[in-house]
Amino acid sequence: MDDNLDCPVLITGNEQSRFLSERYGYKEWMISRFLNFIPYPEKMLDYIHDSKNLHYYIRVNTLRTNPQELKRRLGDKGYHLNETILKEVFEIKNPGFGGIQIKDAGITTAQLNNNEDNDNKDAVTMQKGYDLQSSKDSDLGLKQPSIGSTIEYLKGYYYIQDLSSCIAVEELEIHDGSGLVVLDMAAAPGGKTTHIAQKLNNMGAIFACESNSNRLASLLFNLSRCFVQNTAVLNMKAEEINELELRFDRVLLDAPCTCEGIIMKDNSRKKSRNLVDLETCSIRQKKMIISGFNVLKPNGLLIYCTCSFAPEENEMIIQHLLSNHKDAQIEPLLYGMNGLTSFSKYQFDEKMVYTKRFYPHIHATNGFFIAKIRKKPN
Repeated sequence: MDDNLDCPVLITGNEQSRFLSERYGYKEWMISRFLNFIPYPEKMLDYIHDSKNLHYYIRVNTLRTNPQELKRRLGDKGYHLNETILKEVFEIKNPGFGGIQIKDAGITTAQLNNNEDNDNKDAVTMQKGYDLQSSKDSDLGLKQPSIGSTIEYLKGYYYIQDLSSCIAVEELEIHDGSGLVVLDMAAAPGGKTTHIAQKLNNMGAIFACESNSNRLASLLFNLSRCFVQNTAVLNMKAEEINELELRFDRVLLDAPCTCEGIIMKDNSRKKSRNLVDLETCSIRQKKMIISGFNVLKPNGLLIYCTCSFAPEENEMIIQHLLSNHKDAQIEPLLYGMNGLTSFSKYQFDEKMVYTKRFYPHIHATNGFFIAKIRKKPN
């Protein structure tokens, strides 16, 4: 187990990485790394390359309705919904638009680069108005609005959110009516915050941190739309949360990252990221996870997640926490593939297999990482 986790790791390319980077339009340094830790990397690249493989999910907001009623209402509008491993999450097979085009949504590159985490680009894009066109359902012959512009969406009956993001909240072990105090460290645009609120049945308390004031509008809009009543919004850096002298039963850190896992929804990330971006994100993630763990109550749970494949943003961040806090303990997760126990020259804690990774070509989700950390009782 190596405690001196330098980053980022640059792996020397070869003929295969050069061929694949040219074929699929990536920077070669990314491909050479993918070849070293992603299962069936060529299958993933081919899967991501085909837009027909995009999957879209919605989460039922149980503060406003229930899964059966929403499925009936959307079914009447011509949408085809499939059940998933989570009872409140449906995969929607005909979302009513032909893919996500960021330029049409009026979203700038700066907005996407500024803490545009996995929670989730779909919701932000649809909020910006791209989805206000209608499309024709080929099976029913109906004029069908986009899934982001139905009356049910506007009334907060559901949230457009990837299944992997919903699994992260599921692992917080929040039960209906719990009187828990929860910290969401990077909350905007609010997908996970609103999910936590429905898990709490609007009881307990949520503190939603968002350091970027430009993103507060989307967070406040979604909290209002989804009928959330137990949340205080803090416009502050999550790294400074200890200054409030509060302690939390649960902490969710959906960390700002390089977003390699959403390349399928934003092809620009094939070339827009470099090793400096990776290092910048990793440095901040280490500060954030230490801050989050410090304000966690004994026996409390911290969920750390990213939409990145990079070990520097995932396993190496968890290893950094374990090395600095002997009372931090990784716990098993229900879904996903085992986390890495080594990368390049680094060896990680043997329990790193308890962390989980999600891959588009295997799980039909965004690329995603989740770790579940328990703070041992005093």
